[in-house]
Amino acid sequence: MTLATSAADREIERLMSLHPKGFDLSLERISRLLERLGNPQERMPPVIHIAGTNGKGSTSAFTRALIEASGLTCHVHTSPHLVDWHERYRLGAEGGGRLVEDDVLAEVLQRIAAANNGETITVFEILTAAMFVLFSEHPADVAIVEVGLGGRFDATNVIARPAASVILPIALDHEAYLGDKVELIAAEKAGIIKPGCPVVVGAQLHDSARDVLVETAERLGCPLVVYGQEFMAHEENGRLVYQDEDGLFDLSLPRLPGRHQYGNAAAAIAGVKAAGFKVTQSIAEAAMRRVEWPGRMQLLPDGKLSALAPQGADIWIDGGHNPSAGAAIAETLAEQEDRSPRPLVLISGMINTKDQAGYFRNFVGIAKRVFTIPVNESDAGVPNDQLAARATEAGLEAEPVASVENALMLLRDGWDDPSLPPRILICGSLYLVGEVLRKNGTPPA
Repeated sequence: MTLATSAADREIERLMSLHPKGFDLSLERISRLLERLGNPQERMPPVIHIAGTNGKGSTSAFTRALIEASGLTCHVHTSPHLVDWHERYRLGAEGGGRLVEDDVLAEVLQRIAAANNGETITVFEILTAAMFVLFSEHPADVAIVEVGLGGRFDATNVIARPAASVILPIALDHEAYLGDKVELIAAEKAGIIKPGCPVVVGAQLHDSARDVLVETAERLGCPLVVYGQEFMAHEENGRLVYQDEDGLFDLSLPRLPGRHQYGNAAAAIAGVKAAGFKVTQSIAEAAMRRVEWPGRMQLLPDGKLSALAPQGADIWIDGGHNPSAGAAIAETLAEQEDRSPRPLVLISGMINTKDQAGYFRNFVGIAKRVFTIPVNESDAGVPNDQLAARATEAGLEAEPVASVENALMLLRDGWDDPSLPPRILICGSLYLVGEVLRKNGTPPA
């Protein structure tokens, strides 16, 4: 199936021509629409609701791996997608979930559009309504629901009684919608906390954000576990040690690279347990080995783009796009450099709502050079010459080029040390990562 022949994609394009793009944070429109659809959000399997600035997708992936390693089935809702709209909806099935089939998604979207009857609504709200309909009409043991933006007024936040709310690290991002202080952003994320429902507070970058989350959960009488207090995780002798009030797990390091993933894995384990599901050493071990999450520190599979790079190059892709995500990525690459030294080259594209210089500063002293490219999949893409200027301001050597293909071929043709091929990171935007996976012929499945 390609986008050109996808019935669901054509329906989404039609809806986008009728309704505004972007976010208009409110629960009024989605609540009205869901009522017309018979309130499918009230017929969901137990929901693990996941919010945070960074790590939502990875934690959703860990949570899915834990549930499936338990022999249970789970639906998974994530956003945005990388290549195909269908990626947002993984339906639970024995032996592992599957992305929603095209005819099923198209029919649900048409049904939702008919129920909305042309009234003002955003496409994201329609897509969220599709999640509720799909997850209520297909059986599964658990539904993992990732927040789209913020929390309090995000369209997913009509879930009245989540089995657990999990809130991951909070940092500055989407300030125009959520506020310009971490305390304000934390207050928005804390909106997914519901009275009396279990809450997991993941590892936080800022004490002030953690305090807002803890105070909200305590005020609402929620069972609460906090990273660094009731549960924690660290590396020891090349193993991941997870510990909580029930004891200790000695696990393989997660399949997802980077120290920041230890906290995400821990939050997932704590979240599954808080939701009332059993996690044993063997279940957690299997989850660490099987977890996968495309587009986040992913080694680019062999394909049309990877063939353009210097022989033997490592090509990584990551869609992290704010300074705190850049810090986690840079730390991971620095550790790789310690183990296996190679020159690091960035190929980066970003959109204009992000702190571009703040992102690039994390790579000073690590990256040899940066090629900046346009983000063709977004109207908000920063022109490549402007992005090169931001990288230069941050202290990096930067050169604007026309495309990721141009950057890879320039590297291949100019690389003068075949005995030491480069480590390449394509980064800065999920739009860019999606474009790369599509052009490479290796979309998520």
